[in-house]
Amino acid sequence: MKQSVTHSRRLSPALVALTLSAGVSVLASPASADVQFNMQDREVARMVSLGGSCNRCELSGRNLSGATFTGATFISATLVGANLRGAELVGSNFSASDFSRADLRGAQIQGSNFSAANFTDAVLTGAEAQGSNFNRADLTNANLSGAELVGANMSGAALTRANLSGAELFGATLANLSARGASFAGAELNAANMAGGDFTSANFNGTALDGARLANATFRSATFTDASMNRTDIRGADLSGARGLTQSQVSEACGDSSTRLPARLTVRSCSSRMTMRVSPPRPPVPPVPPAPAPSPRRNIIIADGGEP
Repeated sequence: MKQSVTHSRRLSPALVALTLSAGVSVLASPASADVQFNMQDREVARMVSLGGSCNRCELSGRNLSGATFTGATFISATLVGANLRGAELVGSNFSASDFSRADLRGAQIQGSNFSAANFTDAVLTGAEAQGSNFNRADLTNANLSGAELVGANMSGAALTRANLSGAELFGATLANLSARGASFAGAELNAANMAGGDFTSANFNGTALDGARLANATFRSATFTDASMNRTDIRGADLSGARGLTQSQVSEACGDSSTRLPARLTVRSCSSRMTMRVSPPRPPVPPVPPAPAPSPRRNIIIADGGEP
């Protein structure tokens, strides 16, 4: 059932609500079907924490800038066009949630689960997402420029026309995804796993790809001007239509007989070269949720048993 905003918050008896001095902290059971918020956008913006469980919550268009979601479970939540600038979504589960057109500039989303989430047209510039899970997420047209994605898992994701220029993706997993027309210009993809991905028309100009695994990936019409490819594994990769590749770049990489390169370029065999093994850093440990402070309640919470 779609949740709405009115002058009171109604929670079923299974829900537990805590009111904090600077806002509201909600612990809601997944069984809740009707939650009504009595907060205006200015009050939501001053929220300190919103933890616990609130699956399928409707928060579209809300001002949640600066909010803290610590160890929360918001599976299949709807946050279309929500303002989450500077918010903390640390160690939380937002799998299958809808963040399309949401503003997450500078948000801290380390160690969180966004598998199968929708980030279409979302803005995540400068976001810190180390160790987060974006497996099968849709990031079409998303702006992740300058984002910190060290050790993030983006396997099977959709990054079509996404902007990851200047992003930090050391040790990240970008295997078997579609990043057609995406920009990785100036990004750091050292030791990243990009095997089996579709990077058609992607921009790798000035990108660091040292020790990255590009095996069996497709790079038709992709550009590699000034890209660094020291010990890059291009076995089975299709670079035949790539632009900006030079022999000096390819000579630093290693491949095999199935590697496809532009005319007149040749690659050394990986069998005679050292393999770089890098373990991605562990996701950060979520901080301890803040303790309730003794102060007057800012909102009225009504427990309603509801009717069948």
